[in-house]
Amino acid sequence: MLPARSRLRERADFAAAVRGPRSTRAGSRLLVVHATTADARTDTPPRVGFVVSRTVGGAVVRNRTKRRLRAIVAARLHRLPPGTDVVVRANPPAGTASSVDLAEALDPLWDRVIRRLGGSV
Repeated sequence: MLPARSRLRERADFAAAVRGPRSTRAGSRLLVVHATTADARTDTPPRVGFVVSRTVGGAVVRNRTKRRLRAIVAARLHRLPPGTDVVVRANPPAGTASSVDLAEALDPLWDRVIRRLGGSV
């Protein structure tokens, strides 16, 4: 599970990660990963948020997809530089994907956005 300090909760934080001037993204058939860094947050832990819309499936499918993504991201959180905000957005096919499929889709996207932000993988 993600620690409370490592979760994005505010709409403005999600918007900054997705549409901010210093944000970047990488996508695949299953997932899109958005990321940004803020100079004012360089001494804070990285934060992650999830967007799983109704197009992914009903409530049970959406919640299962979010749980799977949270578990996958928790194991990779240490790879993010401090002060980084990441939003993981699930595309409709993610609702039928297994945890292994989601992890395989996330890894290259995760590494790509870290490199684009100037971090090391």
